[in-house]
Amino acid sequence: MQIEMTIKGLMVDPVTNTPIIILRDEPGQRVLPIWVGLFEANAIALQIENVSTPRPMTHDLLRNIIHDLHASVDKVVVCDLRENTFYALIYLSAAGATLAVDARPSDAIALALRSRAPIFVEDTVIDRAKTVDVISDTTDADRLQKWLESLDSEDLGKYKM
Repeated sequence: MQIEMTIKGLMVDPVTNTPIIILRDEPGQRVLPIWVGLFEANAIALQIENVSTPRPMTHDLLRNIIHDLHASVDKVVVCDLRENTFYALIYLSAAGATLAVDARPSDAIALALRSRAPIFVEDTVIDRAKTVDVISDTTDADRLQKWLESLDSEDLGKYKM
C-alpha cells in the first residue's frame, strides 16, 4: 500500500554531517528519514524556500522538458529499500499512457516539488527502514558496550570530554 507523505523538513545528521529529508504522513504517525547528498538537498531546499535561480537547475530543466512534451508528473513513489539504499519511481502521463521511470528518491522528490506532484512511500519501505534503524542501533550499542568493557582503569584517564 502506498502512503502519501510530505516533506516535514531538511536537517543534517549530526554524526555524519549528511543532509536528511524527513518525510511524514498526514496524521504524523509515520516518518521516514532519507539521507541524501548535499547538492540534492540544496535542490530541494531551494524549491521549499521558493528561491528562484537565474538559470534553470537540472530538476527545473527536467520539469520543463516533461511539460514541453505535453506530459505530466502524476506522482513519485519511494518504492524500495535494498542494502540501505532507497529507490523511487517517477510516474509520468504522456499521450494517454503511464510510464514509470527509475530515479533516486532525492531527484524524484525535487521533481515532485517543482511539478506539484504528490509523494508516496510504500508501507513496506517504511517498515523495513525501521528494521534497518533498529539493527544499526543495536549493532552500535553492542559495539560500544564491548569497547567500554575492554577499557582498563588506566585507559579511563586518557579520554577527556
